Amino acid sequence: MTTLNQNIFLSVNSYVGQNHSIDFLMIIFAQYLPYIFIGLLIYLWFNDKKNEALYSGYSTTLGVGLNLTIGMFYFHPRPFMDNLGFNLLSHNPENSFPSDHTTFALSIAFMLLSFKSTRILGIITSILALSSGIARVYCGVHYLFDILGSTVVAIVSILIILKIKSKLLNINKYIIIKYNKLTGLLN
Repeated sequence: MTTLNQNIFLSVNSYVGQNHSIDFLMIIFAQYLPYIFIGLLIYLWFNDKKNEALYSGYSTTLGVGLNLTIGMFYFHPRPFMDNLGFNLLSHNPENSFPSDHTTFALSIAFMLLSFKSTRILGIITSILALSSGIARVYCGVHYLFDILGSTVVAIVSILIILKIKSKLLNINKYIIIKYNKLTGLLN
């Protein structure tokens, strides 16, 4: 499996340096896409999709928490730690499996897919999140199996949140009521 993972990485990463515009685009996707997803959640919050934003936040928090738990029991080096390929991003030499960036983005995207009101947005963000994961392989900070692991973690996290969705509804109501009171005081 390690050889397959490394060979796939080297194949994707081999395009680094051939086109500076593509390199730049991949860096943007790999490094900055999570900020766009945060902006999206803020946009949803202020456009009467507060529950969708909150559930997405819960799934992301759970997903990244699962990543941290996995990292406590399993360590896998990043490609540059194995002296493989070209690295376009400055990154600490730490565990690569699974990718926190990809889990973060996919947890939001997959949760948005689960709501009828945000399904189209969920499709778009799923494509962007997966593109971000591939960009992280291209940029030399993850192996493809790290991205596949993130996909599994994101799916597990949204399934858990959907399973306890009705229990979280009271928390959502509380947060929304407190927010409305706070903004009422500020007006």
